[in-house]
Amino acid sequence: MSVELPFAPVDDIIRRRAGDLRVSSGAAEELARRVQEHGATLAVDAAERAAADGRKTLMAEDFDVQQVVSRRDLELPIAPIDRIARLKIDDRFRVSMDARIALADILEDYADNVASAAATLARHADRRTVQAEDIETYFALFE
Repeated sequence: MSVELPFAPVDDIIRRRAGDLRVSSGAAEELARRVQEHGATLAVDAAERAAADGRKTLMAEDFDVQQVVSRRDLELPIAPIDRIARLKIDDRFRVSMDARIALADILEDYADNVASAAATLARHADRRTVQAEDIETYFALFE
């Protein structure tokens, strides 16, 4: 599966959590891949909820989001989020704009949490750079 999510906004998310640490391109790539996998899985669950309600359109509430944030408040771009949502769901489903924004918000929070932990792991390893291995270690320990 190719990575739909651009690395630059994911790199920005890691940097805002890393403080004075540097961020390797491998870390941004690994986190983008993990975020994409998580988003595709969430979309499958959302599609099941929509189908159970007899709908062909995923809505924000299918992602358990009651209030959708402003698109301007997000770091992650919406177009790749739409493609991520469609990776593992049937083509007959549509994804509403509110659902895309809700999923982007969820994935950004997810990336923030992983990035924060990865920065902690890099500091613990006495390194000045957050690396892909820090992202991998987070998932090995906590998932």
